[in-house]
Amino acid sequence: MSVAVYPGTFDPITYGHIDVAERAAKVFSDLIILVMNNPGKSNAMFSVEERVSLIQNVFSNISNICVASYRGLLVDYARLTGHNVIIRGLRAVSDFEYEMTMAAANRRMYDSFETFFLMTDTKYSFISSSLVKEIAINGGKIDPWVPESVKQEIYKKLEK
Repeated sequence: MSVAVYPGTFDPITYGHIDVAERAAKVFSDLIILVMNNPGKSNAMFSVEERVSLIQNVFSNISNICVASYRGLLVDYARLTGHNVIIRGLRAVSDFEYEMTMAAANRRMYDSFETFFLMTDTKYSFISSSLVKEIAINGGKIDPWVPESVKQEIYKKLEK
C-alpha cells in the first residue's frame, strides 16, 4: 500500500469529494487531501487555510486521511514529497477528457507520476463546488451536497 494525494481546490468540499476521498482511503495506506492554492481561481469563497480547516473537520474520524496545502504545480509537490500517486475524482464523461489531458501533461513533466481516477457516486455526479456556492448565494438549500459544518460556514460567509 502507498500514499496517495487527492488534490483540488475544494471550495467548498462537497459530498462528491468526500465520497472519492473515503473510497481512496480504503485502498491506500494514507491519503493526503491537498488543497491547491490556485491564484487563477479568483472567485474563492474560502481562504486556503479555511478550506484546510473545514476538510480536517470533515475527516477528523478517519485516521489515514490528512490535509495539506500547496501553491504551485502538482508535479512539483509530488517531486518535493515523493508522493507520486494522485487520485482524481470524475463526475461525468466530460470530466474525463480534461482529467486525461492533465494526467498526460503531468506524466510528461514527471514520469513517475501515476493518476488513478475514481468515479463519484452517481447521486453526486452533477454537483460541483461552484454549483453549491451559486445555490447558496441565491438562497437555495445545499443540505444534500455538503456536510452541516460546511453548510454553516458557507452561510456565515454569505452573512458578511
